Amino acid sequence: MSFFSEFKAFAMKGNVIDLAVGVVIGAAFGKIVNSLVEAIIMPLVGILIGGFDFKTRMIKVGEAEVKYGLFIQATVEFLIVAFAIFLVVRTINRLKKPEEAAAPAGPTTEEKLLMEIRDAIKQK
Repeated sequence: MSFFSEFKAFAMKGNVIDLAVGVVIGAAFGKIVNSLVEAIIMPLVGILIGGFDFKTRMIKVGEAEVKYGLFIQATVEFLIVAFAIFLVVRTINRLKKPEEAAAPAGPTTEEKLLMEIRDAIKQK
């Protein structure tokens, strides 16, 4: 198999395409959350704890600026994304039908054959 045909077979698998869609949607969702945190949540938090903007918080160490406010903001963004993903997964799990999750798999072909042999022996 040539390199390009092998790559095409890999790239066209369902998992790779699902992953690509997930990455694109995740990036768009990240932008929405970033906007929510920067424009709405952090200004409100800043007002509640003294009226300052986290993005401007930093400590100067010599010539370097340690921008701990950006770290706080990124942490809040992460917590919001994690909570949103938790809610989505929780909702999906609750929407699954209990029968689907608990339904036992039917007998395999081998098990069916063994049951037929057992029943034939019992009849003799």
